[in-house]
Amino acid sequence: MKIFLRPRLIQQLSNIYKRRWLTQGCTETKDLELTNDIKHRIEKYWRASLSRGNFNLQSLDNKFYVLSMFPYPSGNLHMGHVRVYTISDTVARFQRMCGLNVFQPIGWDAFGLPAENAAIQRGIEPKEWTEQNILQMKQQLQDLGCSFDWKHEMSTCSPEYYRWTQKLFLMLHKEGLAYQNEALVNWDPVDKTVLADEQVDANGCSWRSGAKVEKKLLKQWFIKTTAYAKQLLDGLEDPTLRDWRDIINLQRHWIGECDGYSFQLLTSAATSLRVWTPNPEHFKDPNAFVVLKTTHYLAKDKKNAFDITIENPFTGTIMPVIFSDTPVFADKCDVYLAAPSFVEEDKELQESLSLSFFASEDLNTKKHNLEAMRLDVLESAKRLKIGGFKVSSKLQDWLISRQRYWGTPIPIIHCDKCGVVPVPDEQLPVVLPEKLEIDKNRQEGLKCTCPKCQSPEATRESDTMDTFVDSSWYYLRYLDPQNSEAIFDQNLVSQTMPVDLYIGGKEHAVLHLYYARFMNHFLHSQGLVHCSEPFSRLLVQGMVMGRSFRIKGSGRYVQEHEVDIVNAKKNQAVLKKTKEPVIMTWEKMSKSKMNGVDPSDMFREYGTDATRLIVLADVAPTSHRNWSSATFPGILNWQKRLWLTVNEFCELRSSSEENEKIDVNSQEFLAEDEKLFDARNFYVKGATFNFRHTHQLSVGISKMQGLTNSLRRTPKHVMRYGKQYERALASQIIMLAPMAPHFASELWSKFASASNRINSTSPELQWHEDVLSQRWPEIDQEYQLDLAIKVNGFENCCIKIPRSHIDKVTHNDALDLAFNTDSVTSYLIDKKIRTTNFVLYPGIEAILNIYVDKVKQEKKNPSTDPPNEEALH
Repeated sequence: MKIFLRPRLIQQLSNIYKRRWLTQGCTETKDLELTNDIKHRIEKYWRASLSRGNFNLQSLDNKFYVLSMFPYPSGNLHMGHVRVYTISDTVARFQRMCGLNVFQPIGWDAFGLPAENAAIQRGIEPKEWTEQNILQMKQQLQDLGCSFDWKHEMSTCSPEYYRWTQKLFLMLHKEGLAYQNEALVNWDPVDKTVLADEQVDANGCSWRSGAKVEKKLLKQWFIKTTAYAKQLLDGLEDPTLRDWRDIINLQRHWIGECDGYSFQLLTSAATSLRVWTPNPEHFKDPNAFVVLKTTHYLAKDKKNAFDITIENPFTGTIMPVIFSDTPVFADKCDVYLAAPSFVEEDKELQESLSLSFFASEDLNTKKHNLEAMRLDVLESAKRLKIGGFKVSSKLQDWLISRQRYWGTPIPIIHCDKCGVVPVPDEQLPVVLPEKLEIDKNRQEGLKCTCPKCQSPEATRESDTMDTFVDSSWYYLRYLDPQNSEAIFDQNLVSQTMPVDLYIGGKEHAVLHLYYARFMNHFLHSQGLVHCSEPFSRLLVQGMVMGRSFRIKGSGRYVQEHEVDIVNAKKNQAVLKKTKEPVIMTWEKMSKSKMNGVDPSDMFREYGTDATRLIVLADVAPTSHRNWSSATFPGILNWQKRLWLTVNEFCELRSSSEENEKIDVNSQEFLAEDEKLFDARNFYVKGATFNFRHTHQLSVGISKMQGLTNSLRRTPKHVMRYGKQYERALASQIIMLAPMAPHFASELWSKFASASNRINSTSPELQWHEDVLSQRWPEIDQEYQLDLAIKVNGFENCCIKIPRSHIDKVTHNDALDLAFNTDSVTSYLIDKKIRTTNFVLYPGIEAILNIYVDKVKQEKKNPSTDPPNEEALH
């Protein structure tokens, strides 16, 4: 006989089974000791249920977009990866538990030299090597317990992605913002490609290969980022930017003071020359000429260097180009616009060089109207698409050409008849050849038909794009990675951008951030995104440092087991074999320095969640983390104490002492329970503040450890019958969950299965749901919170206000309360209030800052001022 179940009944049975599985752990109360075996068993049991990171595209009003910087698929996670993704995942899980619709995507910045070089060395294709690495790193991220939304996963080496990178290039090209020009570039003779200035170290060597960099004159593709320099500088004042701290200064320094204007002018040598000047009206001088430093790359061509001229597009005259170091050149600028009719020194230089001189009586009559001349030059330059944008003298355009195979092909065709021809949209993507061809074979593969004149003799551009182009817009494509009709859904992007929290290393805080900001500003100007700044809040995490050992004489790095440490505090050690002195120091982990730690070893020895907690503990995410096993016991012991506490709770709740008579209404019992009420609220407040507002996750951990101490001090009869103990223990496990999701899930399964619940009808706990489905603990409405009154940064007093009222306190309310408090009024007697400001952290605390100046007392004149009557008596 067949039994047919209705779909609704099937779903109900499925939900019952799921709930039972999610609240039923893999250990028993008798497992009192938290061994490594038990940790691994827990993590294996819960892993499959913890990868939930689904973003609801239908509910964007309460979205929270947390993004960690694009990882390069090197094949193995290192401790820096573990740190950044643990931070990101902890924040994502916390915000989900606070009721937000969290988007935490992941993908792969997969193009670049390492893949190509590794493929050549191994005799395989870069695509194959990269895909293997992606699979391996994806598994490691899942083992780490990260709740990424894998449905939005993407890779920059996929044609479905780089099709739109190419489209972006063509949009820039159409606006005159992508151009080709000769340039003296940094050439890496080993990797055989161009390097940006920032990729050359202080010794003139390549940052990647270590080879001595050469200078080479090549025709290169550039993106005119300088056209947006002033916008990008002004954008740093955008009120949506939070916690950028010193990154603001790094960006400002990179962009420089936009106190001049840049123009791209065509030379007689058929090259484009950037001319920067603070006085664009000087182009109106018919006697203007251009001076280049003798080190300028055009001076390298000895044969033609002294025949170069430039047509002045603003006067129609020809400007000579002179090589001289005489003028005062602007900062990091090797071009000077000389205007003899405006500047006396330029006139003297012109005469010393015996340059021809045109009469400029007409110009002299207009000197009072310099502003009109300036505006005319700037408007003409923008109309001709040759510049006229405000920019610093030092900022250069973005050189994006790379002479390698494994990158996004530049969608340009070169035709002898038509010149430079953009690839039509319908022919995108320009796909990479299936195999890495060398030299002749590669050139053959570049032949194509010109889309304009249909000539079969055209060739595709052989250069590929800098990988910074791929990562300059990925945060937008993440939202809509499967879209085959458009670069992204504008409506979706308008509801989801900007990124709420962007997490990554400081090493990317200049170039990557600058290029990503530029691309977003450009797309904003095209009406494709509604906000000009892509990232609202930054969390720049410090590096994970390993202790390195270097022989003092030779500088050779050795492993720790090869040395004897003489004095750890003074960083003194000697080589065991030779007794040579060894320098001990903390440096960024790397294979070459032999100071790296394999995350897999950490997972195996301590467990995934213990590793996550160790990474987050002790120091703020923004600080460097010196990786030392000496710091591990604090976290490992905390885990053991939590394990013991939950097991004891379960045992106490499931058993009862015979003849035990406990008066839960006695003053003694209520006093103990009240202590736990205070402890729960105090530590929930501290943890919440550090998770939500400061991202000082290490401080959040210390607050949770404080709550553990309170729980461990509780008498057994209060553990068995105390309502506030049950609430405090529940809060402890829930707050642990974002950082240690496997371990917290097992603790919760034990806690929720305990007998004799006291808060069984309370809506704050969902007993039949797993820990990650719980709401983050709230502070009780009757709990007293702080309104801190600070004068010139120092706390004067603290006014207690119930949680139910603190969110309603306004700036004026705080001032009224402060000025009716004796400690404040007595301190302000001889002070003049300069300004005040009020900060409210909803549900946590409020701060009133009062800034004052001391009033200067006038000196009394004894001959004219009346005597003090009290003194006479």
